[in-house]
Amino acid sequence: MKCPFCGASSSHIRVIDTREVSDGIRRRRECDQCRQRFTTYERVASINLLVVKRDNRREEFDREKLVKSMRISCSKRPVSSAAIEDAARDIEARLYAMGKSEIPSLKIGEMVMEHLRDIDEVAYVRYASVYRRFRDVDSMAEEIQQLMERKRREEELKNQIPLPIDE
Repeated sequence: MKCPFCGASSSHIRVIDTREVSDGIRRRRECDQCRQRFTTYERVASINLLVVKRDNRREEFDREKLVKSMRISCSKRPVSSAAIEDAARDIEARLYAMGKSEIPSLKIGEMVMEHLRDIDEVAYVRYASVYRRFRDVDSMAEEIQQLMERKRREEELKNQIPLPIDE
């Protein structure tokens, strides 16, 4: 490891603080040469996931690419970075929990849409428009109609009074 500020070697860098975080270890470090502090994160390297694209190409799973696509969909929307990070963390954990080395990109896209639907409806429609490759306004309107119908059903369920259970 080298200092990101002055380039000093690891022998000049010391760990000030170590904490466990949800997906690994966070270390606060200080360079003895330039006195700058920085943070590093360590995660356990698990199996390499390959994403199988629509054209059958394969590429390594890239969490940053996942987060970036969600951020683009959520741009100029009232969505916190924490919500996007939490969604990405959940998606990544679910992918590794599947125990497979190859995951279809369609499966990842469905997981992203599932999270975005709950986070922000506009971000969901933005993502869906690219993911589902809408060819015209009618197909997009149909997706929005399905979203509105789902929202209406959820609202109905929320407003229902539970039936008393006779014992």
